[in-house]
Order: sequence, then C-alpha cells, then structure tokens
Amino acid sequence: MAKKAVATFAAKAGAKSMVKCIRMEKSPKTGAYVFTEHLVEAEKTKEYFSKK
Repeated sequence: MAKKAVATFAAKAGAKSMVKCIRMEKSPKTGAYVFTEHLVEAEKTKEYFSKK
C-alpha cells in the first residue's frame, strides 16, 4: 500500500511543483516493511506509484 503525502513545495519562477511521495516496500533481507520517500513532480505521481 502506498500513500501520497500532502506536502507541496513552493514553485519558484519556472520550477515545477513537487510533491513528497512515500511508498511502503517489503525488505527482501529481513521481511520488514521499509518506507521510501521521493520528491516527484505533481504530474508524475501516478507513474511513480504504478511502478513496482
């Protein structure tokens, strides 16, 4: 399960709006769940979460 954090960052002149995406993944070594965070452009969030 993945969730999209509602943290937007100020867009400066010419900069694209970025959102912080948090994905929960299962670690292959320990089997525990690990949370990975990435800054992604707002338009590309669906692409980010559709990847495995």
